[in-house]
Amino acid sequence: MAVLLKRLLHLRRPPEALGRPLGRREASLGTHAGPAVRVRFAPSPTGFLHLGGLRTALYNYIFAKKHGGSFILRLEDTDQTRLVPGAADNIEDMLEWAGIPPDESPRRGGPAGPYLQSQRLALYAQATEALLKSGAAYPCFCSPQRLELLKREALRNRQTPRYDNRCRSLSEAQVAQKLAKDPKPPIRFHLEGEAPAFQDLVYGWNRHEVASVEGDPVILKSDGFPTYHLACVVDDHHMGISHVLRGSEWLVSTSKHLLLYQALGWQPPRFAHLPLLLNRDGSKLSKRQGDIFLEHFAAAGFLPDALLDIITSCGSGFAENQMGRTLPELITQFDLTRVTCHSALLDLEKLPGFNRLHLRRLVSDKTQRRQLVGKLQALVEEAFGSQLQDRDVLDAAYVERIILLRQDLVSPAHSYLWTRPAVSRAQLGAVSEKVDVIAKRVLGLLEGPGMSLTQDMLNGELKKLSEGLEGTKHSNVMKLLRVALSGQLQGPPVAEMMLSLGPKEVRERIQKVLSS
Repeated sequence: MAVLLKRLLHLRRPPEALGRPLGRREASLGTHAGPAVRVRFAPSPTGFLHLGGLRTALYNYIFAKKHGGSFILRLEDTDQTRLVPGAADNIEDMLEWAGIPPDESPRRGGPAGPYLQSQRLALYAQATEALLKSGAAYPCFCSPQRLELLKREALRNRQTPRYDNRCRSLSEAQVAQKLAKDPKPPIRFHLEGEAPAFQDLVYGWNRHEVASVEGDPVILKSDGFPTYHLACVVDDHHMGISHVLRGSEWLVSTSKHLLLYQALGWQPPRFAHLPLLLNRDGSKLSKRQGDIFLEHFAAAGFLPDALLDIITSCGSGFAENQMGRTLPELITQFDLTRVTCHSALLDLEKLPGFNRLHLRRLVSDKTQRRQLVGKLQALVEEAFGSQLQDRDVLDAAYVERIILLRQDLVSPAHSYLWTRPAVSRAQLGAVSEKVDVIAKRVLGLLEGPGMSLTQDMLNGELKKLSEGLEGTKHSNVMKLLRVALSGQLQGPPVAEMMLSLGPKEVRERIQKVLSS
């Protein structure tokens, strides 16, 4: 880099890139006929995949598939200090789990690889060389201490911190002198002139005069790694990205990116900035919320289709706001022109309802039902393997019956479905002295001829049972049965537990207590 900079001192000329002169023009990014649709999801592996990232990936995926295009996963791992071990694999694993696998990725490879930015440093150096040659970029020799002082001074004056572009005006002699002491300085992009207007496919026409409110940004750090602004432009160009669908937080930066495209002489893609996915109360989804990560939902037994359904039904992009859409239906019905600027409010309390809807759809199909039972059996083995005293709980008929009754099938709160509790008669006696009477009456209830069990019917019969026990409260009867069936003091309603377990399993658990 040092040799290059010295050579470039004598090569400054009017901006032109790769042999093509540049003119000032407004960048129209409206829909037009062109090359094949290629979109990318480009997260940073500084954390595991969460719902906000899934939504961005999903919109890219269904847009690509609707137009017969390609969905690319690119990992932006240039900030090596913040990488989280296992995050890169988790992101690709979770996309595959969700049913939206990339066509090209670090794992799958592809014609535009490599798909890790840390393996594309030569491309960023090449682009930086072109910018230095044209005078659109320059080396910066300001110390971290000086930059920190600029920041503190701006904050003290209640101003937005910005670089003062000091090194932009250094003479060739000054640059040569400083290069002798600091041969690998960071490189800044020269923000000048009027930013091009662009038509965002969601937010409409935009222009942000970044040169008047920001200092010249660093595009290549002294360690040879690019910053986001250079890397995304270079990669989107070389990967042939036709449309950039990304979060609305990048809308303001797009003018800066268009200036880079202009300086490099490249045709920019079309942009569509997606509104944020927020909590039901309008607050931001936070990575500190452990339950927004996809692995949480996968471990709890939620179906991928339920997640894809809820994160699209709470937003826009479809003619109707409805629940129950499958992935093929999302692809068919998606319309980018229907995406609005309004943030999407996600109510995760509704997720169990979405999950039950998709469970019913799966269970109604014999082949899918068999696959679902197999997946759940594997999940139970993984979650409760060492506690499975009786393998009957993995019987396909038993698993199939409870699938529609619960959605978080392998959570600790519902471990009773798979593990018989170790409860003694003494423990139940502490709840009520009438353990034997209550147990025998429940057994009699289950042995009634021709009885069709429903939750409402069980609730009614249990109420009658309690009323027939003088001096015993209904709440104590329910507590005793809950402990006998699950070993837990809290949990789902007792009638629901009995319905989930089924008459045979309820009888066996109660008889076990009586014989203890």
